[in-house]
Amino acid sequence: MKQAHAALRLLGGALVLALLGAAAQAADTLAPGAREGDLIFREGTEAVSAAVMAVDRGAFSHVGMLVGRPGSWLVVHASPSEVRGRPDGVVIDALAFFTDPRRSRRHAVYHVEAGDEARQRAVALALSMQGRPFRIAGPAGTYCTELVWKAWRDAGLDLDVRFTSLALPLLPGRYLLPGDLLASPRIRPLAPDGS
Repeated sequence: MKQAHAALRLLGGALVLALLGAAAQAADTLAPGAREGDLIFREGTEAVSAAVMAVDRGAFSHVGMLVGRPGSWLVVHASPSEVRGRPDGVVIDALAFFTDPRRSRRHAVYHVEAGDEARQRAVALALSMQGRPFRIAGPAGTYCTELVWKAWRDAGLDLDVRFTSLALPLLPGRYLLPGDLLASPRIRPLAPDGS
């Protein structure tokens, strides 16, 4: 009887591990047409996300750039720290971390219409900003939409966006909001089937 219970516990543990592995793999897959350099937007779960969406009146509060390849996607993004002990700034996270329900209510991938050379340059430029501080204003840092916009701009592709003037307390200025970036004629939503 003890052997039967031990075998059932072992089988149950193996089943749990298999399900967790399948869930992690599913979280790391995107539409088949996703490519390095494409943008991944999310609606965050924290208070700052609600504030961004209230100002922007858009569907998303945060954006990052896909790096890597299918099955091992990473996201480079500028963010207030989402990991205890990690400073605010430009970081690289696994796709599963970026889209985890604790941080993301939903997400969508937008394809950037660009050639391979510009795409490689944009990815390299975004990666080179790793460690730069997260700042809403000022030349010493960057924020999420500005990070991906600058990477593509410096790679030679004008995303043709407009900045929104905001009268924020202590930080008035012109900002690139997620909705402004989504309005770019150079990006298009990537459907789950890759089209």
